Amino acid sequence: MENNVYSTDLSYAKQQDENDPLASFRNEFLFPTFTKEPVMYFTGNSLGLQPRACREYINRELDEWHKWGVEGHFHASKPWFSYHESLSEKAAPLFGAKNSEVVITHSLTTNIHLLMVSFYQPQGKRTKILCEGKAFPSDQYALETQVKFHGLDLEKDLVEIFPREGEHLLRHEDILAKIEELGDELALVMMGGLNYYTGQLFDMEAITKAGHAVGAIVGFDLAHAAGNVKVDLNAWGVDFAAWCTYKYMNSSPGGVSGLFVHERHHKNKDLHRFAGWWGHNKERRFLMEPGFDPVESAEAWMLSNSPIIGLAAHEASLDIFHKAGFDNMVKKRDHLTGYLEFMLADLTAKYGDKCSFEVITPKDPKERGAQLSILVHGLGKELFNRISDLGVVADWREPNVIRVAPAPLYNSYEDVYRFAMALEKAILA
Repeated sequence: MENNVYSTDLSYAKQQDENDPLASFRNEFLFPTFTKEPVMYFTGNSLGLQPRACREYINRELDEWHKWGVEGHFHASKPWFSYHESLSEKAAPLFGAKNSEVVITHSLTTNIHLLMVSFYQPQGKRTKILCEGKAFPSDQYALETQVKFHGLDLEKDLVEIFPREGEHLLRHEDILAKIEELGDELALVMMGGLNYYTGQLFDMEAITKAGHAVGAIVGFDLAHAAGNVKVDLNAWGVDFAAWCTYKYMNSSPGGVSGLFVHERHHKNKDLHRFAGWWGHNKERRFLMEPGFDPVESAEAWMLSNSPIIGLAAHEASLDIFHKAGFDNMVKKRDHLTGYLEFMLADLTAKYGDKCSFEVITPKDPKERGAQLSILVHGLGKELFNRISDLGVVADWREPNVIRVAPAPLYNSYEDVYRFAMALEKAILA
């Protein structure tokens, strides 16, 4: 896998798979069976595959529920009362966070709203939120309704930044310039760390520094970054973040979400919160007394007791991550995605007069993760339908983009080769 000189020969893909130190992890996942042809699964950026161990982890908790009933909160082999704490320990290193800064709970957009209650506090002329244009719709709706909740002007106070005309990607310097321009009117920078549509990874460290320099709070939706790219939230000084666990983290459809709150905010009991009893002082939680006393950690943003079945599914995946090693995953991710890019360029060179592929995701591996967003010129949706019939599970986004995400834990080099062959066959059909 050290060799970056790619080849279009099948023997090359097979050799890479033989030399791949992560190859055995493919066997730890279950592949879909609904396709007529053998599946080529490239939508880990929408829903990751089911870990084989997931059923075992969930059945363990079902057995505990059977055995203990309500007493499982304290007497299960992993007491449900504190189950989430072990997941914080396993998830935090993947985000460059301290254990106390991470908690796994709720769903993604729920967590975004709960965090914005605390960290979007418009006052005086500091009222504006800055986000990227064409953010994921759930983020857009959350930001819109938070602005309206505060009785502010949506047109004025929600500021979107778009790529320059004729370009697909946001320029880093334009983001920083917009932050500086908004200055003391900027209350919050709230962006996706990695854009779902283009696959562009933003410089979260520089954005955080720039936001703080003008007195703003900075948060990120890491839905497409979690389990895909390396982040260092504590060192970067990010105020808050949230992510889902069902994409690259393979933790069940609609599964639990993670949230991060920087340690500097943990003892601030004056932060506004929409609170629940699981965020209350653990030593006094069962006294059922009035007056919310927040835990001095990210757990203060928890509401109800933990969804144990969802946490069990997530733990099955986290344990695979730790066995594989995230640095190993990143290394394979870059090489595998580079191979995909190479194969697309070869097809364009051969068949460009009929159908060509423009990758709108950044070319620099430091500015992307596993996903390539492919602008299709020539055949469009017809091509997508043809490759779907050939067993490809990818993702179509209007007007003519195919998103393909070779996930390093379970995708192989031969998968990428077969995908390229499916494209060729679809072009020639």
